[in-house]
Amino acid sequence: MAVDRDQVLRSAAALLTRKSTATMDEVAKAAGISRATLHRHFAGRDALVRALESLGIAECEAALDAARLDEGTASEAVRRLVGAVEPVAGLLAFLYTENQLFEGEQQNAGWASIDDRISALFRRGQLSGEFRIDLTPAWLTEALYGLMASGAWMVHSGKGAPKDFQHMIVELLLGGALRREQP
Repeated sequence: MAVDRDQVLRSAAALLTRKSTATMDEVAKAAGISRATLHRHFAGRDALVRALESLGIAECEAALDAARLDEGTASEAVRRLVGAVEPVAGLLAFLYTENQLFEGEQQNAGWASIDDRISALFRRGQLSGEFRIDLTPAWLTEALYGLMASGAWMVHSGKGAPKDFQHMIVELLLGGALRREQP
């Protein structure tokens, strides 16, 4: 029986999203294969994480495309982006905590491409007067990543409702936490 590599990766992503410290044995069990079969596809945890990174980048690129970042206002595009990323936010939250992916010379150029696209969205919002100019596009991009990772963990832990994911992230990012006076 042939093993579907994509199915194995998605099973690993689902498990590692819930339990980031899962062993390779647990990953194999979640994928319905033996550890030896898993090892034939991924030489170890590092290789598995790198394959998950490629999947995460592809999923994020697809979400960026689906969000149509150049259409409408920048605020509307941010809202669409958070909604498009939501289905893979757990995987991205796992990857966000994998320091090995963001250190050294082996950093995947896909992350820089994603950063550039999101930063350009925030820059567009600043130029149009929608977003504050005292916060850099790079800062806003990292804040968005952090909020999406936190949102994924909140939903996973049951502390937040899935239906609130997009609203809570967008409202906090774009509106801030300060209470505004009602006119």
